Amino acid sequence: MSPRKFHADQTDIDTPLVRELVATQFPQWATLPLEPVDSSGLVNAIYRLGPDLSVRLPLRPSITDMVQREQEKLAALAPFMPVAVPSVEAIGSPTEAFPGEWSVHRWLTGTHPSPDALVDPRGLAADLAAFVDAFRRIDLPDRPSAYPGERRTRAPMPSVDSLTRKAIVELDGLIDTRAAQASWEESLAAPYDGREVWVHSDLTPSNLLVSAAGRLTAVLDFETCGVGDPACDLFPAWYLLPTNVHDEFRATLNVDDATWLRGRGRVLSQALIVLRHFMDINPALANNARQAVGKVLTTR
Repeated sequence: MSPRKFHADQTDIDTPLVRELVATQFPQWATLPLEPVDSSGLVNAIYRLGPDLSVRLPLRPSITDMVQREQEKLAALAPFMPVAVPSVEAIGSPTEAFPGEWSVHRWLTGTHPSPDALVDPRGLAADLAAFVDAFRRIDLPDRPSAYPGERRTRAPMPSVDSLTRKAIVELDGLIDTRAAQASWEESLAAPYDGREVWVHSDLTPSNLLVSAAGRLTAVLDFETCGVGDPACDLFPAWYLLPTNVHDEFRATLNVDDATWLRGRGRVLSQALIVLRHFMDINPALANNARQAVGKVLTTR
């Protein structure tokens, strides 16, 4: 099974290619079972390698030094995290068959949470708030921006205004466009004093793992993390958590009205843009986005 095509410049990746890369560059793992992991992710193809490892290959390996950047971030951030985060065991070199770096990670246990099937919503909300709070307290000399070039759905809000409004217009008939327009304008007008903290910037269900008891066990995908608007890490409120735990999540993080509005707007913007671009080619991702839009438009 090969990853679905999400990008025009996406590289062809399949099991024989990954097996050859592992066998050639890391022969100590050559005999381990290898199987693709079904994922709606837009950045990496993921393969499970034996019981304890995973292989991650960028779908667009022309994105330079992405693997190296994420490894450096993970090594620096791991000591501050209250839950497990990915551990890079090795970085593979580009080849003629795969023209980019790739990585082998330690496998993390757990399942992705579903908004419709949370076992312990209140406990999960507390765990997520603890993670966000720990992230905000990080003090490292290297302070990269949380908005690298192509991830414009998480860029400062005024810079995605035109993209968001375009998405609203083009989704007419699928969403309540008048409500979306009003909600976006309210969030866009929320003041921001420019204070920046460390943020993960993509705390969506596909980047979270939970135990059978419903508690947070790991957070994934740190490539886009860095310093930015604290509102960036309020995503779980609308992507995942039921409204009856919003107040607790918000109170634990001491979120004021303006930051809450910006967080709501960031979710709306990202979800609208994802829904417009991927509703035909990535149904799972589009469905998550559509649910998030619906929650934004029906909750405060």
